[in-house]
Amino acid sequence: MARLLLLSNGHGEDLSGALLGQALKAQGHSVEALPLVGRGNPYSEAAIPLVGRTREFSTGGLGYTTFRGRLTELIQGQVIYLLSRLLRLLRNAGRYDLVVVIGDVIPVMAAWLCHRPVATYLVAYSSHYEGRLRLPWPCGSCLKSQRFKAVFSRDALTALDLSEQLKREVVFVGNPFMDSVLSPSQRLPYAKRRLGLLPGSRRPELEHNLLLLLGVIDQIPLSQHRPGALEIDLALVGALGDDPLHNLAQSHGWSLVREQGSFPARLEKDGRQIQVRRQGFNSVLLGSDLLLCMAGTAAEQAVGMAKPVLQLPGQGPQFTAGFAEAQRRLLGPTVFCAAAPDEGEQRLKATAKLAVELLERSVNDPDLRRDCREQAMQRLGPQGGGSKMADWISGLLGKS
Repeated sequence: MARLLLLSNGHGEDLSGALLGQALKAQGHSVEALPLVGRGNPYSEAAIPLVGRTREFSTGGLGYTTFRGRLTELIQGQVIYLLSRLLRLLRNAGRYDLVVVIGDVIPVMAAWLCHRPVATYLVAYSSHYEGRLRLPWPCGSCLKSQRFKAVFSRDALTALDLSEQLKREVVFVGNPFMDSVLSPSQRLPYAKRRLGLLPGSRRPELEHNLLLLLGVIDQIPLSQHRPGALEIDLALVGALGDDPLHNLAQSHGWSLVREQGSFPARLEKDGRQIQVRRQGFNSVLLGSDLLLCMAGTAAEQAVGMAKPVLQLPGQGPQFTAGFAEAQRRLLGPTVFCAAAPDEGEQRLKATAKLAVELLERSVNDPDLRRDCREQAMQRLGPQGGGSKMADWISGLLGKS
């Protein structure tokens, strides 16, 4: 079978690439990955070999960041690192039968330069942002090239739009990153209402986001916290261990309680409780009535599973007010954000109030549930995107 190289540029793109890579490996192909930013951990976890040594940066990669984040990128040497990765691609490209791009203009342009056949999944672009997608130069010209054997979009609207713009078929078969959330890792106990907290995965932004989420929970009235009435679950990555979590929570009046046996740790404060679910992202996502979210791909997965999402913009460098606003345009009307005059306590109070309202609606409002189902199909599409995309790519290789 063929030898393939996955080329991606971001944590969410790496996740999609790893899932697509697993589907391609299942069809007998030899697959390697070259992440342009970050360590590429999703590839390692999927047993997909990495090309060269990788490095993590505090801003999480090139993309939506604050001005301070851009400055940090320069100081930390991200641009130089990116150039070194591109040079590695050009030196090694001849070893592969096909380069599979997952991302945006940077890997698209890099793949065009390496003079190999290319299939690209434009996970970073959508016509839902503006109604008509304006591809950055020279992305459009690259995608029109004969080197690009297939172009996949992240939604049906973008496929129609780009097919017209590029004068070629752009295919939508679903999104591979949805394939990782088809089943929960464990069943959560019954609760009348369940709120999931998704603070993101990159440190140190993770810690800052978590403090803001705790501030929102502080503002939810104690009357809502009756046993069995409201359960709150925190999906937390292993990068933030119990000791730093304890120190972080304690600084804001919360305490970390660690139980014996299989019971999860929990955060407690004045009658409020938050269950800490490590390695339990799927369970929190699928078991929650509402997701209070400060993340990118996780919010997309929530919408794709027909869940309402409540945003809480942070200080960045990634999940800023600008990123959140763009996310609402991308994911549609079942992503909510509280209006508030400032980013301080008033924002936390307004978010807590909206969370209580949305929890009630998520259970008792059939119109909201219908809207969530419709938006899931419009914005993310059907399940099984990874295997369907792998089938297309295998078909291309069979023709070459």
